[in-house]
Amino acid sequence: MAMLENRTIAVTGAGSGIGKAIALACAAEGANIVVADYGVDLAGDGASSEVADQTVAQIVDGGGAALAVAGDVSRFETGEAIVAAAKDSFGSIDGVVCVAGILRERMLFKMSEEEWDSVVAVHLKGHFNVYRHAFEAMRKQETGGSIVGITSGAFVASTAQANYSAAKGGIVSLTRSAGMTALSVKMRGGPAINANCIAPVAKTRMSENVPFEIEMGEPEDIAPMAIFLMSDAGREVNGQTYTVVGPRISVWNQPQEVRTMMAPNGAQWTPDEIIANFDQVGVEVPSFYDDLERRMKEMQQG
Repeated sequence: MAMLENRTIAVTGAGSGIGKAIALACAAEGANIVVADYGVDLAGDGASSEVADQTVAQIVDGGGAALAVAGDVSRFETGEAIVAAAKDSFGSIDGVVCVAGILRERMLFKMSEEEWDSVVAVHLKGHFNVYRHAFEAMRKQETGGSIVGITSGAFVASTAQANYSAAKGGIVSLTRSAGMTALSVKMRGGPAINANCIAPVAKTRMSENVPFEIEMGEPEDIAPMAIFLMSDAGREVNGQTYTVVGPRISVWNQPQEVRTMMAPNGAQWTPDEIIANFDQVGVEVPSFYDDLERRMKEMQQG
């Protein structure tokens, strides 16, 4: 039996790139697919249902079942419509994969409020809108379900994409929160639900303009991990973030405190005491420091 036989999976941003690759792969594994894509360009303009319809046609031509939902994922009611379409047409919502996103690149000190708001709305609020309605439905199903968020290694930091980086970091925290909520539901006798993130690195519209060299894979490389996380085999995996690039899959660490210092006699610290004792906690060097100089040189040469 195929790994997702008779399950219903909704994929946002499934009109092209990684979202389309995941939708097609899930269909090949027996899933019914809700193709959710507004068809906008990277700046969020030019909305059309054409790309969603094309993905649906490709799935149907291959013998699968699919339908299109063309709505702005940053709107609360679109998340509701995606889940409702899955339930009304196929009887359940067994998995969601949130790929939809836009870019508004700008250095932090030049970024406009609109450039910030639009990117955070599509990426972070778009995830919330789908998660919220999917989770509500999944907890009422005996079979539960799976939530897969799409983050990026850029959540660590970004020079020209502070809006994107912040949204992707928010997606990691949102997904961990969904995973914790899922565990709470299960401990109360509810169904099994898991929530995880994938940080893909693949050749897409978003990556083609990167002005420095990065390790790169193909959109199709991402799909097997998404399928695994939504299958019975991956149901116990929860609250994790995985990088997927080409043949490499890596798991990210979980954030935690690493060093502590206590004020003398348990009293309130003074600035002078912090100066005198600061080496007890020190700093954790950001991982991007090592790579920043190389990237800056490549951008200058390019």
